[in-house]
Amino acid sequence: MTAAQQEELYTQYRGKVLGYIRARVNNREDAEDLCQDVFVKVFRAADRYDAEKSAPGTWIYAVTRNAVIDYFRKNRPAEELPEDLTDDALPEDAVMQTALLDELAAALEQLPDELTDIIVARYYDRLPLTEIAERMGLSYGAVKLRHQKALLLLRTAMAT
Repeated sequence: MTAAQQEELYTQYRGKVLGYIRARVNNREDAEDLCQDVFVKVFRAADRYDAEKSAPGTWIYAVTRNAVIDYFRKNRPAEELPEDLTDDALPEDAVMQTALLDELAAALEQLPDELTDIIVARYYDRLPLTEIAERMGLSYGAVKLRHQKALLLLRTAMAT
């Protein structure tokens, strides 16, 4: 891919990529960094892009979505430990919790993008369904139904 092609691709998709990321990542600086990372990945992997399989926008969107998922995996919110914490917890509990989080992440990847977005907004960003509906341009009822569907699909995926 030539520099001119890279510049054209960047100009055409930067706004869309940044908008997608900003809708999911609250920190503006992190979102801008993530946007730059997406285009670095796209340009480095340009030789593996197959125009017969998907349009450039679809491919860039997939790279963006995966980058956002990776961002949330790396930046899980850390909670401060209470000072009166005893060492009663078994090491197996921590292993089980990590395993469950990994299983949840794998199950989230199986959901359609829209359902993943609703789950991330609801439980990671802690947004009410009314605000999610507003951001997504959907009715509250539609978001509520899709939220329930997403939870059902997650339960099913994690039960197997």
